[in-house]
Amino acid sequence: MADLKVKIAGIEFSNPLIAASGTFGFGREYSEFYPLSVLGGISCKGITLKKRDGNPPPRIAETPSGILNAVGLQNPGVDHFIEKDLDWLKEQNTVVIANIAGNTEEDYCKMAEKLSDSNVDMIEMNISCPNVKSGGVQFGTSCESVGGITKAVRKYCKKPLIVKLSPNVSNIADIARSAESEGADAISMINTLTGMRIDINSRRPIIKNNTGGLSGPAVFPVAVRMVWQAYNAVKIPIIGMGGISTWQDAVEMLIAGASALQIGTVFFSDPYAPIKICEGLEKFMYENNIKSIAELTGSIKPW
Repeated sequence: MADLKVKIAGIEFSNPLIAASGTFGFGREYSEFYPLSVLGGISCKGITLKKRDGNPPPRIAETPSGILNAVGLQNPGVDHFIEKDLDWLKEQNTVVIANIAGNTEEDYCKMAEKLSDSNVDMIEMNISCPNVKSGGVQFGTSCESVGGITKAVRKYCKKPLIVKLSPNVSNIADIARSAESEGADAISMINTLTGMRIDINSRRPIIKNNTGGLSGPAVFPVAVRMVWQAYNAVKIPIIGMGGISTWQDAVEMLIAGASALQIGTVFFSDPYAPIKICEGLEKFMYENNIKSIAELTGSIKPW
């Protein structure tokens, strides 16, 4: 049988599929469908230093081949996560990744320090949130800010550190290099693309935040392109995501350069997607005499 195991920054996953942050909560609801051990890992709902109620509704809407959302990081806060959710997650026989988001460098550092003293397996740093002290500039949109926040958090983070990159940049390869150079153990990409829709009858945006993050199959070609560009720029592992819905998508993303994968929006239409993707991936590997996922990673053939 094909070996679906992958290793990222010294952490072994039973298979390359990770539930993407923001689409799987802390896993409790989906555990009613199947054991969470069918997943290689779970990137938990993004957590902040303090509890957040998120943005007012409407804050999520369907779009052609995707979803537009501006949930606004609703979450119970890092202390609640550690005290109420983490022990249960660690019993599920899957890799637990804490996803952190903040408005300031201090927020990120404090959370990294708290989580480093917990039993999470890895920390994923989401750097697509507004940097309030810099007048709304995003941490993830320039090489300087990506390098700066990675370097700062690295000092406090004792766990393997994944830096989650924004696609809303001019040169993703340079951004990836900045994260790598300042201590990221891996990068995950891509986060959502900024999008907007308008109701032509009311003439108002369809979500109250005006703009939101676009995810789902519509962004998949962009994600493949950016993973390929980053793979050719860095040596650290890449966790690819962005519109993966089928086992064929999974194989394509691996060939582009991903070492592991995150799936998200597909859960809303098919909770059983990870089981189907794993079965398809395993069959593809068997039929093509591929013994391990590593053989697929970055195996794209140039013209």
